[in-house]
Amino acid sequence: MAKAKPVKKTSAGNGQIRLIGGQWRGRKLPVLNSEGLRPTADRIKETLFNWLMFDIHHCRCLDLFAGSGSLGFEALSRGASEVMMVEKDARVAQQLQHNLASLPLARGKVINTDAIGFLQSPASPFDLVFLDPPFHRELLPTVCQLLEQNGWLNDNAKVYIEREQASESLLLPPNWRLLKDKQAGQVNYQLYQREPEQ
Repeated sequence: MAKAKPVKKTSAGNGQIRLIGGQWRGRKLPVLNSEGLRPTADRIKETLFNWLMFDIHHCRCLDLFAGSGSLGFEALSRGASEVMMVEKDARVAQQLQHNLASLPLARGKVINTDAIGFLQSPASPFDLVFLDPPFHRELLPTVCQLLEQNGWLNDNAKVYIEREQASESLLLPPNWRLLKDKQAGQVNYQLYQREPEQ
């Protein structure tokens, strides 16, 4: 969900995202207009999934601030075994559910709840987590600590983080190792790998 490229508008006044790879490549999915909703720009998404090229197939993914679902749907298109999308806004979550139902045999689930509250529920570990929270809310430090402390990450899980360039340096669990780090416009995006604590 980036500011670098605005979501394309449709005649209905809403937007759409486009899947850029995998079995549903070229498929367009509608997105509701909602304050703070910034679908990840295609060029960032393409870079991210190039990074994940050998990791995405059969992995279990969590899209924690799902929004448009751009990252979660892309992961499903590219062979993820399961994607759980967490979205606080009820209308946006309903659109995610509608889009999920339109994709044949997609193994996904939409949960309409707050991300912090979700991470305080009983955990089921994931192989890959997408973190693209609303900008200027400083949610990432708390979310990252909860992911680590509450058992949401498998050994060697990867965590993608997208955030505003001007945000303060991010305090992360010490066993998260930075793999990739890039910038596009006013957006920083990074890929980390969790290393099991000895």
